[in-house]
Amino acid sequence: MALLTQTQISAALSELKQWTNLNGKLHREYTFPYFAHAIGFMATAALQIEKNNHHPEWSNVYNRVTVDLTTHDAGGITKNDVDLAIYLEGLAQRLS
Repeated sequence: MALLTQTQISAALSELKQWTNLNGKLHREYTFPYFAHAIGFMATAALQIEKNNHHPEWSNVYNRVTVDLTTHDAGGITKNDVDLAIYLEGLAQRLS
């Protein structure tokens, strides 16, 4: 999997409005109404994540889910990370 260029990452972030490039990873913090919503988001996403075999670095504290995306095998951000960010955005919108 090829690393994205800074131009490609910037283009992706222009579409993923609440995502940033933090320490060489696509980064986003989601806030949900309650803990159950945050866990539901993670559990629902986990099915697609496992299917794609591309796993995020993420954590949950009460109603927040923090996500960092990078492709460790490639050493940075790839199309897989952008695709997962797009999927997570769509899922979060459906669950909100």
